[in-house]
Amino acid sequence: QVQLVESGGGLVQPGGSLRLSCAASGSSLSFYTMAWYRQAPGKQRELVAAITSGGSTNYSDSVKGRFTISRDNVKKTVYLQMNSLKSEDTAVYYCNAEILGVHRWGQGTQITVSS
Repeated sequence: QVQLVESGGGLVQPGGSLRLSCAASGSSLSFYTMAWYRQAPGKQRELVAAITSGGSTNYSDSVKGRFTISRDNVKKTVYLQMNSLKSEDTAVYYCNAEILGVHRWGQGTQITVSS
């Protein structure tokens, strides 16, 4: 079973950038679809970006053109590069690994966008 640990969260000003990392252990990531979700206070968890084992990506409309998801299967790490951050990007961001309908989650990392 894969275990996921996110890092890279913090406080950033509007317009700034951050890069999140999700390090996996316990299993190869090669066959997993990896994704980032986020949950803002009082809202449901939502998909931010996903990348398949083959490298295909998709993004929510709210982050398209600003965020980039990538993966390094050798390092067993998934990244989320976030640029042009907005206050509405403030949330807890979760890494997710999915294979055959089974999901694994990280513990989450807080992103706060504020001046």
